[in-house]
Amino acid sequence: MVLLGAVLWGVSGTAAQVLFQRYGFNPGWLVTVRMSVAGLLLLAGVSIKSGLPATVAVWKHKRDAVKLVLFGIIGLLGVQYSYFAAIRYGNAATATMLQYMGPIFITVYIALRQRRIPTGVQTAAVVLACGGAFLLVTDGNVHTFSVSPQAVFWGLVSAVTLAFYSLYPQRLLHTYGSANVVGWAMLIGGVSMSFITPPWHFTGHSTFGAWWLVSFVVLFGTLIAFYVYIASLKFISASEASLLACAEPLSASILAVAVLHVQLGLASMLGGLCVLVTVTLLASKRPAT
Repeated sequence: MVLLGAVLWGVSGTAAQVLFQRYGFNPGWLVTVRMSVAGLLLLAGVSIKSGLPATVAVWKHKRDAVKLVLFGIIGLLGVQYSYFAAIRYGNAATATMLQYMGPIFITVYIALRQRRIPTGVQTAAVVLACGGAFLLVTDGNVHTFSVSPQAVFWGLVSAVTLAFYSLYPQRLLHTYGSANVVGWAMLIGGVSMSFITPPWHFTGHSTFGAWWLVSFVVLFGTLIAFYVYIASLKFISASEASLLACAEPLSASILAVAVLHVQLGLASMLGGLCVLVTVTLLASKRPAT
């Protein structure tokens, strides 16, 4: 399940790159449609399975409702828009690798919050990730970026928001269920984004191929990917899921090179490998949850 979800996310990123760079779609518009439709479908599934009272239970508690809104806007909307913006200005492979810097920000945040010095493995992981990110965005040339500065900026923003997305909603997920919380957060994020890029303000080349890609991003790259990833946590630990989720940047990179002919130099590939090794080191040291 987790491998399927991770691969679908990776393929979805490649599909989004085609929509942005070949068909001229707006990243904000795609985020609005993706989150709104997937959120509604997820909530419909939760309502059918658990009933309407369980689905709306989170809104009966003001504090939890506020946290849910913050999670939807800063967490889910933040990570999805910044990720798509990084793809728009760069490519799916680099954007996904930069997003996977998220565990580094989690490690640093926890160390600062607990006022303790990171372990040797954590320190090595931070250094390795920073070195990997440098190689990834410069391809080993200190005088220039191998991708645009905008792509680097949005990629790092997606890593920060991914860290927030991973840490902030833990109590909500435990209390109200993952599918319910993610469904509401997606709907909140989609509705919020619609004030900036309404779904009826469409720009781009409208073709059958383009709309097929949009359908894939919404249904397979969002709804099914999130559902199977969440369902996998019933059978394996979060640490194991984090390790297996490395299939996302790998699939995005393979497709970007093989299908879209994105040029990744040896240094960039080495940098991406460093980031994946970092995720493996950090996830393997987490307690099973």
